[in-house]
Amino acid sequence: MTDVEYMIECMTKDLVILLMERRHMDIEDAFDTLYNSDTFKKLQDVRSGLYFQSPLYVYDFLEKEIETGTLA
Repeated sequence: MTDVEYMIECMTKDLVILLMERRHMDIEDAFDTLYNSDTFKKLQDVRSGLYFQSPLYVYDFLEKEIETGTLA
């Protein structure tokens, strides 16, 4: 596993925990929400640099996507 892959995995864990805490999702719904989001696609794209940001910063993108249905 590369350093970047590890950072993405850690971010994924943190985002799932935030979804569970802030949106009261169970773990399956949290993973499903994250894995099917455009935010997760951007997180996996190394060029976006999201993996290098704080989990709360990335969560803000995810929260907006959940609320509006788009990343914009």
